[in-house]
Amino acid sequence: MGKYFGTDGFRGEANVELTASRAFQIGRYLGWYYGKNHEDGRARIIIGKDTRRSSYTLEYALSAGITSSGSDAYLLHVTTTPSVSYCCRTDGFDCGVMISASHNPFYDNGIKIMRANGQKIEAEIEEKIEAYMDGQIEELPLAQREKMGNVIDYAAGRNRYIGYLMSIPTRGFNGMKIALDCANGASWNIARAVYEALGAKVYVINNTPDGVNINLNCGSTHMDSLKKFVVDNGLNAGFAYDGDADRCLCVDENGGEVNGDHIMFLCGKYLKENGQLDGDTIVTTIMSNMGLYKACEAIGVRTEKTAVGDKYVAENMMQNHYVLGGEQSGHIIFGKYATTGDGILTSLMVMMTMLDKKLPLSMLAGEMKMYPQCLKNVVVKDKKAAQENPVVVAAVAKVNQELDGNGRMLLRASGTEPKIRVMVEASTDEICEKYVDQLIDVIKAEGLTAE
Repeated sequence: MGKYFGTDGFRGEANVELTASRAFQIGRYLGWYYGKNHEDGRARIIIGKDTRRSSYTLEYALSAGITSSGSDAYLLHVTTTPSVSYCCRTDGFDCGVMISASHNPFYDNGIKIMRANGQKIEAEIEEKIEAYMDGQIEELPLAQREKMGNVIDYAAGRNRYIGYLMSIPTRGFNGMKIALDCANGASWNIARAVYEALGAKVYVINNTPDGVNINLNCGSTHMDSLKKFVVDNGLNAGFAYDGDADRCLCVDENGGEVNGDHIMFLCGKYLKENGQLDGDTIVTTIMSNMGLYKACEAIGVRTEKTAVGDKYVAENMMQNHYVLGGEQSGHIIFGKYATTGDGILTSLMVMMTMLDKKLPLSMLAGEMKMYPQCLKNVVVKDKKAAQENPVVVAAVAKVNQELDGNGRMLLRASGTEPKIRVMVEASTDEICEKYVDQLIDVIKAEGLTAE
């Protein structure tokens, strides 16, 4: 975890932590760093943005930084994070930048940087960018005269991405009635086009972005309106995306929520049955529900666990040639088709599973039973000291021993706040809360809290 860059790029409140001058510096460094690999010093860097009002300011600042270093900035305009990843790996770009704070409120924004294969950039490059931003690297040369870079409209790349999504399903969606919640975000002008081209009867909600309503009581973090809409209109399913559409959660025909763990299970089972689940393995983070692991074990599917963050899932998948992985939040990676989470692609894979198996989503997801879960945050003086405290470590081990395979306790530090997250999964809500409170009492008794 760097000073500015976390597991999902540089994120903060626009014009507070994430300013135009910071974006300009990032553009300057990227243009210079990747330009070094070209004889003429001119790299090709593609930029996308979501619908936040601040995204325009940051787009222009990034473009100015890139071109002043002598490289070219290609603009996809309002588009999804996975479309930037797609263009990186198919169109020969040196790197890609997505301006988005994902599921955060409109006043936040972020800068996500991707390498040529569409995955997030290496931590070493982020460290170099941070060093430049803090003045630890000498000022970079400015391009002059004909060596200054260009800003190029590249909306055609977004259209090719839409065509790519349309080509993935092996059958049409005729007769299916589907709701799409676009979160007033980046998918608003893409998802409908894909589903209508595939023949579905499409109902789109929250697709009128105004710069400040992205994720506002809608999308994958606020599912109630989609659940009601699906039930009230007698639809087959509903899909909710987040602000930059790199995640997707689902609603079944009865209004039940289908999370990322359900999606990995039902799609993983489908791929295994068709001989397409390489290694018969699904890659998850440590925060996936124990119900997923139990369900996978029952059908002969292995699971591997990574640290929290889809970048770690993607790295594991690439290193081991696995084709499916993700997070409970709906960041799902289908390695045959993409190198990053893609919400629209995820919804298409769920649709194909429903249609090929001729089963409603409620039945497919219902084969996996979620374990009750309780998670509470504790503000601490020192996250590392709290996690490594011998009494706390012993208490966690004792709880896991008592749960004896029918539950688990996890202790995890927040990536951005001075907090420890205490999570327990068990057979009942009462057991979960009892053990969480029990460990919090231990943390307090050890004098580790800041409250």
